[in-house]
Amino acid sequence: MTARYAVSAAASRGRLHPEPEAPTRSPWARDRDRIIHCSAFRKLQYKTQVFVTHVGDFYRTRLTHSLEVAQIARAIARELGLDEDLAEALALAHDLGHPPFGHAGEDALNARMKPYGGFNHNAQTLKIVTRLETRYAAFDGLNLSWETLEGLVKHNGPLSRPPAYVEAYNKLHDLELGTHPGAEAQVAALSDDIAYHSHDLDDGMRAGLFGPDEVAHLPVVREALAEARRAGLDVPPPRLRHETIRRVINALVEDVVEESRRRLAKLDPESAAAIRRARKPVIGFSPAMDEANEAIKAFLRERMYRHWRVNRMTSKARRMTEELFRLLHDDPAMLPEGWRARAGEGQPAQAASVVCDYIAGMTDRFAIEEHRRLTDVGTHG
Repeated sequence: MTARYAVSAAASRGRLHPEPEAPTRSPWARDRDRIIHCSAFRKLQYKTQVFVTHVGDFYRTRLTHSLEVAQIARAIARELGLDEDLAEALALAHDLGHPPFGHAGEDALNARMKPYGGFNHNAQTLKIVTRLETRYAAFDGLNLSWETLEGLVKHNGPLSRPPAYVEAYNKLHDLELGTHPGAEAQVAALSDDIAYHSHDLDDGMRAGLFGPDEVAHLPVVREALAEARRAGLDVPPPRLRHETIRRVINALVEDVVEESRRRLAKLDPESAAAIRRARKPVIGFSPAMDEANEAIKAFLRERMYRHWRVNRMTSKARRMTEELFRLLHDDPAMLPEGWRARAGEGQPAQAASVVCDYIAGMTDRFAIEEHRRLTDVGTHG
């Protein structure tokens, strides 16, 4: 049984291109399945989270991150009586728009696209699911339901100054950009934060950037580490790391559930629409956990994201992405067939948009190979 403020198939606003509903699946289960089967989702397997994908097989990629977010989102949605399928669909799709090399690639594309409106990975996600995926005969994109599109575009909350593509699409299909998204979308966004912090702590310790004793002062982590050490005598480092991280995830999830129940009880929403109209999000951390998350984030920023080893990879990836853009934008004739036709002739803005879409859709390893093909005279193709 779902709560009265969960999304309802009966009240769904449908799809831009009307389709008969599936007899065995809800609209959001169908959206989830379309997301899982699309090419952009498969590419996440070879896109950087923090470490470039070829650095090691055990570090997170965008795909494994998205799967972890989906698992957390389903668990929270179930506890709060929300629609698990919608929460899962949003969690699986939220990173589709990320380019290769993580934030380094995004920064490079944003810098190159500044004269043409910049680059935003959330807007690129919307563009992928509404235009760039070409799987169906009757329409471009995946023709996802209104509720799924709304949740994707408002991943970070209401949009007062939407990116150009979001603004253009919204004129065609009003996603009510000025309101909060539904509770399921809010759950997916918080699950993203939980997965980020926990698995970046895990990957950072695995990579040797810091050890258990160096995170022992952090709130939440401190208690989790102490409990993990009490779980058995002389717990070996790999098991100690796993025992700690699972306790961190549990603490964050339990806090979100407890705080969200408190907010929902206070608001007493009659429907999903009431949650969208609310002044504040209904899903969130408690004030104490918000502070703890900020402390964890600050530690990771200093000890992981700005670590010299990560900085080297980031710098190389940014330069490679910028050079890819420059080479292809200066000479769109080097684009593969199909992309070259879309780029047009003598239209820098159109060519820039197409080159940006082409690069944003690359995996890390394809970007590395494409750069080699474009710059190494001894490489064919």
